[in-house]
Amino acid sequence: MKTFARLLAASALATVATAAHAEDLTVWTISYSAESQVKALQTAAENFEKSHPGVNVEIVMRGVDEHKTALRVAAGSDRGPDVYMSWAGLGLGGEYVKAGLSKDITADYAKYGWNDRLTAPSLAFSKSYGSGQHGVPFRFSGEGLYYNKAMFEKAGITQEPKTYDELVEAAKKLKAAGIPAFTFGGSVNWHLMRLMDEILETTCGADVHDQLKSMKADWSKTECATKAFAEMKMWGQNYILSPFMGVDQKQSFTLFLAKRAAMMLEGDWLVSQIKEGGNVDDYDVFPFPNGTGRLYGFAEYFYISSKTSKADLAAEFINSFTSTEFQTQIAGTFGALSVNKEVKLKDDASAMHKEWTQIFADAKGTFVNGDQAFPLDVTTEYFRVINDVAAARIEPQAAAAAMQTFIGNRKK
Repeated sequence: MKTFARLLAASALATVATAAHAEDLTVWTISYSAESQVKALQTAAENFEKSHPGVNVEIVMRGVDEHKTALRVAAGSDRGPDVYMSWAGLGLGGEYVKAGLSKDITADYAKYGWNDRLTAPSLAFSKSYGSGQHGVPFRFSGEGLYYNKAMFEKAGITQEPKTYDELVEAAKKLKAAGIPAFTFGGSVNWHLMRLMDEILETTCGADVHDQLKSMKADWSKTECATKAFAEMKMWGQNYILSPFMGVDQKQSFTLFLAKRAAMMLEGDWLVSQIKEGGNVDDYDVFPFPNGTGRLYGFAEYFYISSKTSKADLAAEFINSFTSTEFQTQIAGTFGALSVNKEVKLKDDASAMHKEWTQIFADAKGTFVNGDQAFPLDVTTEYFRVINDVAAARIEPQAAAAAMQTFIGNRKK
């Protein structure tokens, strides 16, 4: 009897491996927080099973760090998924491409017309790994500042900050009213990194920021890098709900819904999560006022494993997931905008989803998260330095010097 798609905990993986048969298709992803996102993955699997009799799609979901670990293990073994989710860019997706886990799917891009179907911003990373094309985008998300309207009103903030100085002034007003400006989950590194990335964009401008992230500029000799770390220290010491280093991203979101802080720096996916956990009308969103007009964001891709014996079936699954029909069905689930050019926002979309559409339309380009811009080893050092600065364990000039020393040593 045909088995419908199941969402499996990581602990069940051994059982799945034993029970697998030739027509199983295994897809590894992170554990998405929103129920609508989990349902979308399950529906994709069920739809594919219906159109491919005899095929059983297994969606294996793990926490972010557990997912990364599982992929690293898979890269060094002969067992693993047929399809896996990872982020785009050199620092995350690139780690597994470099390790040989990702299959070059240039031929599939031509076969299914993905270069024509999908949006240019989401596709930008597929050719960034040296040769060929790797991975297919299923989401491209922008990141902005969500805020609680009532808390802004209580602090006397009458309009959304349009400049960085206005954002700092808003934080001061919130603090005076007894309200922390931000909640961050410091234990997962990448969450706090978002603030540092935006501050670098603000203090350095687009061109110099890009040079720092591409390791073409000297961090220790670039004055705006030291200034950015000084700003990071200021936020960490004064305007972030403490203690934050022992808090993860999910806990941070819970604190946000519980009105423990006024703002979160999150992606467009948070709209769906707020709808599931609170009253969406209590919140609004605006782009981080970094002065460049560029939108902070990233892409998530489905990659086909180089070790799968079912690469053609895997490509068919990805094609189905990114199709106009399915992307229309799940519009707004993984983000405000679909990666499929033909999919439009639903008429009944929430006000915040519509706000995100305008944010994307107004953006003067994009820049990616640090952990996608950097190679993995530099990302790890970047995390460490940010945490030390935010916790006041290192001074800004020393932080900039530490980044450059690490980058310089790895080139030798």
